[in-house]
Amino acid sequence: MPSSQLRSIGDILPILKTEFPDLSISKIRFLEGEGLVSPERAPSGYRRYADADIERLRYILRMQRDYYMPLKKIRERLDQLDQGVEPTQDTPDMPALSTPEAVEAPPEKETQDASKPIKLTRRELIRVSGLSEATLIELERQQMVLPRRGTLYYGREALMICVVARKMQAYGMDTRHMRAIKQSAEREAGMVEQAMMPLRRHPQVAENLQEATQLVLQAHAALMYVILHH
Repeated sequence: MPSSQLRSIGDILPILKTEFPDLSISKIRFLEGEGLVSPERAPSGYRRYADADIERLRYILRMQRDYYMPLKKIRERLDQLDQGVEPTQDTPDMPALSTPEAVEAPPEKETQDASKPIKLTRRELIRVSGLSEATLIELERQQMVLPRRGTLYYGREALMICVVARKMQAYGMDTRHMRAIKQSAEREAGMVEQAMMPLRRHPQVAENLQEATQLVLQAHAALMYVILHH
């Protein structure tokens, strides 16, 4: 690709931040260090990103944001894509959020765009997730599913929780088990908040919090695998 069509890491950051506002240069460099993206190097040594590299980064970031997927699993999917093989579908059967029809909107509303937050009414949440209203009522009672603050609409996290709760029922797990998961999440969130206290005045506190949260999620997923499979 001609050098004029290649971009620096500083050039691609604002492009990606339109969809991932908390993204930082350090996060991009971290993903490169993990071998998930390999931009060209100019003679000066600076990274130069092609359009394909940008799309690859978008894919990685969406897998982390939308499915909380650990880097090991993302790497496996990228390897499959690099080999021309369609990745195995091991994500929850919630909308992929990468196509216009990802979340069906009522006729009077525009279809949800992949780069915009999900905005569902309670009735839409039940329909899209496939969860029963009785179970949703219980999740709401336990404050596991809540509308966005100051609104009557539900977002991506609420949809993910509802889909997971529905799928867990097939394995004999109900809202009692979801409550145990919430308690575990509360402990981990408290741990992250306490660890980040010394950095609360840091100019990049939001980015640091996001990266720390991702590390805890990755550690949690890896340890769950070790416990269950060893």
